Amino acid sequence: MDETELIRAAQAGDSSAFEELVRTYDQSVLRLALSMLRSPEDARDVYQETFLRVYRNLNQFRFDCSFHTWLYRIATNLCLDQLRRRKVRREEPTVITTAEGTLDRTDAAAETRVEGDPQRNLFSGQIRKRVKEALAQLTPRERMVFELRHYEGLRLRKIGEVLGTSEEAAKNCLFRATQKMRTALGEFV
Repeated sequence: MDETELIRAAQAGDSSAFEELVRTYDQSVLRLALSMLRSPEDARDVYQETFLRVYRNLNQFRFDCSFHTWLYRIATNLCLDQLRRRKVRREEPTVITTAEGTLDRTDAAAETRVEGDPQRNLFSGQIRKRVKEALAQLTPRERMVFELRHYEGLRLRKIGEVLGTSEEAAKNCLFRATQKMRTALGEFV
């Protein structure tokens, strides 16, 4: 069955067709949520809520956009909602200050690769930290557009569809995000 047939079968109540749709897109939805939220727990919650909403609203899908776009729109809206809630409630900080200095708990995991080059690992860690800081300075919408383009590889037209805006608006948002990233990353660019 092609995707359209799967969707129509799932709309008619075929649970195996719906399961096939989930299997087709589950990893990309989870990857999107994880890259946006940076929390495996929150990403799993968004992942589950995304497919729950798809299941509940599948009969409303009218084929006026691709299923992938519709699914990503649901997932990105849930991610943006989650990011807004984080700003409202106090989150446990990932950076803590100890007697020895500051410690970022997200970087506390030990390097598991035996073949790791210490100098390369140090530089890689510095870049990763700076990119994380730069991404945190973007607005949620800018970050979403930047990550959909650079981490998920979506085209601007598709990003516009996912966010419910025009390709031009997505392009402008990506430009602003890229300028901010370049400024924040300075010597690494």
